[in-house]
Amino acid sequence: MSQISAKDVKDLRDTTGVGMMECKKALEETGGDMQKAIEYLRKKGAAMAAKRADREASEGMICIRLSDDQKNGVILELNCETDFVARGEVFTGFASELAGLALANNCESRDALLAINLGEAYGNESVEEALKSMTGKVGEKLELKRLARLSAEAGVLESYIHPGAQLAALIAVDTDKPEETRALAKDLAMQVAAAAPIVTDRSFVPAEYVEKEKEIYRQQALAQGKKEEFVDKIVMGRLDKYYQEVVLTEQTFIKDQNARVSGVLDDFMKKNQAQVKVKAFVRYQLGA
Repeated sequence: MSQISAKDVKDLRDTTGVGMMECKKALEETGGDMQKAIEYLRKKGAAMAAKRADREASEGMICIRLSDDQKNGVILELNCETDFVARGEVFTGFASELAGLALANNCESRDALLAINLGEAYGNESVEEALKSMTGKVGEKLELKRLARLSAEAGVLESYIHPGAQLAALIAVDTDKPEETRALAKDLAMQVAAAAPIVTDRSFVPAEYVEKEKEIYRQQALAQGKKEEFVDKIVMGRLDKYYQEVVLTEQTFIKDQNARVSGVLDDFMKKNQAQVKVKAFVRYQLGA
């Protein structure tokens, strides 16, 4: 067997990111052939990924990437098994690369990103293959849980990532004055992250959600002994409170407990002679 040099081991580590001892073993097993050693480590990573497939990947991070003009953006959740790996440079760097790749390729879904080629830096693997190879590097199951893309051609995109990268929001705002609206959009992204609305307007609340809530409130009122003729009024009052919880524009503004988001939007439009409308938002909380 040919002698394996320290330089070859270091070169393989720099190429693959795998530990020194594993790289040394890979070179020994392949007679010092660099390409065969890379393939050896890829197969080992895939084998480890298969072995750990049933493990729960409940830690990780939320990553957001916006285009330079803030017209397009992606948000994704990448999972691993432990918080220790989730905070490491290898994992966070990989998550950032995936977000950049998704943005550059206009990926609309998780499956679309999984099929993208990562390029020479990752041995021309697809993202799906690279996730398995990365398992060999970090020693844990990695999983791309979800991904979404938003655009704001008629306005601006903004984002908020809570410290720790386990909660984040991406929001698209239509406006005729994007520069003036950026700070407001940032506040709205923070609002979405903190208050967890499900829609921008009450007309978008799914009918089945409304009917379910109304039935719950009806049964609660009857159980409390309320008279039948008052029940409908009680139900509608409680339904209004439900809307104030789940509809973004009806929520209490997080930066002013005496204001509603709709009022903040109205005041901003009057003050800046601008048109502003929340187009869409995405909120990811790790594991939720």
